[in-house]
Amino acid sequence: MKTLLPLTAVALLAGATAALAQSDDTDAVGPMVTEDKVDTQTFVAAVPNANEFEIQSSKLAGEKSVSEDVKTFAGQMIEDHTKAGEDFKAAMSQGQTTASIKPAGPGLQPKEQQMLGELKSASGKEFDRKYIKMQTDAHRDAVALFSTYAKSGDDPALKEFAKKVLPVLKMHEKHAKDLAVAHQE
Repeated sequence: MKTLLPLTAVALLAGATAALAQSDDTDAVGPMVTEDKVDTQTFVAAVPNANEFEIQSSKLAGEKSVSEDVKTFAGQMIEDHTKAGEDFKAAMSQGQTTASIKPAGPGLQPKEQQMLGELKSASGKEFDRKYIKMQTDAHRDAVALFSTYAKSGDDPALKEFAKKVLPVLKMHEKHAKDLAVAHQE
């Protein structure tokens, strides 16, 4: 199970097909994801996608949620993940191992596009339940990814970024779990 947690985080955050695609070249080394390590390329690919999903899904929650506590949480997600995106760009510019690594653009991976589509088609309490579940899952996986990179990442600037953002992600995860309990039927 421990081995699958970072792998699950990467699959969710970076899109399983994109992050773990194998090359036809048998000598090629793919992104490294193990029980206790996430390579810089995988981390750099995952962060912008995860951030963009958090912001877009939370903007939807601000418009579609029927619960004030969910709307408040969504507002906090937009604020915190916008700041995390700015901090990520700053860390990338200071990074020692990031010169040849290009982060993903602002677009979402197919899995996140599908989840956003599910949210767009939901309404009322169904929307709130789906949004809360997605936030709980996304933050669980993000905490695993950031925690692993903060401990074992290759790039000092990105490790510091991961360490700085990790407590915020843990707070989001706890808040999402609290919302899940509050919105059980």
